[in-house]
Amino acid sequence: MSTPTILFDINETVLDLSILKPKFRHYMGDENHMSTWFAMLLHSSTVCLVTGTKTNFKSLALTALQSIAGRLNIDISDEGYRDMLGTFACLPAHDDIQPALIELRKAGFRLVALSNSSSELLESQLAQSGLRDCFDDAISVEQAQTFKPSKTAYQYALDKLQLQPSMVRLVATHDWDTHGALCAGLKAAYIDRSNAPYNPHYLLPDIVSNNMGDIAKQIIGKAQK
Repeated sequence: MSTPTILFDINETVLDLSILKPKFRHYMGDENHMSTWFAMLLHSSTVCLVTGTKTNFKSLALTALQSIAGRLNIDISDEGYRDMLGTFACLPAHDDIQPALIELRKAGFRLVALSNSSSELLESQLAQSGLRDCFDDAISVEQAQTFKPSKTAYQYALDKLQLQPSMVRLVATHDWDTHGALCAGLKAAYIDRSNAPYNPHYLLPDIVSNNMGDIAKQIIGKAQK
């Protein structure tokens, strides 16, 4: 029998983007531009996905930074952009992540990182955060020339792992991501890290909490029933 597997979204779910705020304050004058930048990055990846435009997460991240700087009439050097994107590769893990990963592995789950980040960026992020050994595998959906929440992205991960959707659960702090996984036939768990309402138009996972420790307990509890 296949080992039950948990896929983890990485950016914001596992890794804390708040370390980027001082960079945005320094280069753009307001740390709140970080949230706008990440939303623009996700929006542009979805547009490229829907229109079949081939690109990569790093290029889209830079384009979003340049777009915000243009709107603010701010001139940022190439070195400044490299500084901001370089920090994106060195994000720390949220405090509740590593203990939960350890508990899930003890309970017999296979843990896999699944990200829109490129393979190179994903490996750097996991290594810099000290979490690489916590994951059995790391999958970038860019290898399939797609982005989440495309069904193709989740199916790509399933194919690589040689698993059926019913054996896999995605953990994410983005409701569009958990919705995408559920639409692809996977189970899901939602971590509410922002206190924003879950989109009522999206499918709702059977596990919801505001911390990863409780998410892990619920996952283990359901597996034991």
